[in-house]
Amino acid sequence: MDIGVISVRYARALLKSATAQKQEDAVYKDMQTLAESYVQVPQLRTTINNPMLAAKTKEELLLTAVGKKPADLSRRFVSLVVEEGREAIMQFMANSYISLYRQQKNIIRGRLITATAVDDATEQKMRTMVESRTKGNVEFQTEVNPDIIGGFILEYDTYRMDASVKSKLQTILNTLKK
Repeated sequence: MDIGVISVRYARALLKSATAQKQEDAVYKDMQTLAESYVQVPQLRTTINNPMLAAKTKEELLLTAVGKKPADLSRRFVSLVVEEGREAIMQFMANSYISLYRQQKNIIRGRLITATAVDDATEQKMRTMVESRTKGNVEFQTEVNPDIIGGFILEYDTYRMDASVKSKLQTILNTLKK
């Protein structure tokens, strides 16, 4: 069976159960932490996939990757996944849960890149603008990149607005080359 199909089925069942128990927000945070753990510690995947490692050790390792105080449902989910021998695709399950949760809650990811740090008021203004355009909630991430010289780059959903000085200068340079 396809890894994508399996991971989505597990994630959908987890979301349904979490919603019924009013734990979907806590489980969402746990799955974000787990997914981030896989990114931050690439050895986690190879360790979990090691057939020589005992199931109980894999479970403890995954629970540690979930965070300091995981929701009860997250703990039970990790136990079930290990018990069923599906721990090798746990990263995909976590990412699938995150996607399904965002879809259910109408959450859009947004990113604001600036040359220097922006104050909270400016960030909130951009967030409000994106929320009004998308009619949804926005998980906003800000990033400082001095290479853009000035201005900003705003990305959300499939939209990208590049109002950086670097792109303006590049446009002028390209025009002069013609």
